[in-house]
Amino acid sequence: MSAARAREAARKARELVRKKSGLDAGLLPGKLADCSLTDPKLCEIYLVEGDSAGGSAKMGRDRSYQAILPLRGKILNVQKARIDKILSNEEIRTMITAIGTGVGDDFKVDEARYHKIIIMTDADVDGAHIRTLLLTFFYKEMKQLIDVGYIYIAQPPLFRVSKEFYAYDEKERDTYVKRLTNGAESKSTVSVSRYKGLGEMNPDQLRDTTMDPAKRTLLKVTMEDALEASQLFETLMGDEVEPRRKFIEENAKFVKNLDV
Repeated sequence: MSAARAREAARKARELVRKKSGLDAGLLPGKLADCSLTDPKLCEIYLVEGDSAGGSAKMGRDRSYQAILPLRGKILNVQKARIDKILSNEEIRTMITAIGTGVGDDFKVDEARYHKIIIMTDADVDGAHIRTLLLTFFYKEMKQLIDVGYIYIAQPPLFRVSKEFYAYDEKERDTYVKRLTNGAESKSTVSVSRYKGLGEMNPDQLRDTTMDPAKRTLLKVTMEDALEASQLFETLMGDEVEPRRKFIEENAKFVKNLDV
């Protein structure tokens, strides 16, 4: 039965390798908003948390080279799943089809349809969890995309200070507040808003802060130590509970900001 499942999973993986013509034929209706350029070196795809943020990203993008793929909810934890179960997950199948490389033995990095695959999630606990699940998937099933430097993490702002400035952390927020008040103690004239999610941002705000190459900040996902990364993924996302409990007990004291 295991051998049969493996053969069926391999067959599904091969079927998921799609060229651009296949996508244009309507394989992903209502999901992937593709770009018009076809040179992978010039193209990038945003994997966006939620339909709301996905809608704003679609309106704020540059259609020539930026593709948007909204993802609903949290994908499967692939660290605990067999390949046949992984490929039965709709969001994962959609990602594999959009990226175009296939998975497993059929993976071909040269067939990647985008040379920038950008994870864009909310700056909260759920967003961090979704980002971790996506990174776990790429590490386990498409590790070569990390090796060649195709995986990135978007950095949306955490605060808006008045109408002029966006801050990406508390220190930058305080700097803007001090500048606007000329160092005075009274801050009543300065409005500071905390973004709870990408869906709260208008398309032009999302474009200016997170999608415009001239203004955005992207973090490239690299593999400095594959063994250490593998062990960390297995500890945090694997089947064994005891190593995860020990990790939490040993590192809980280092937590400074807990968003519950």
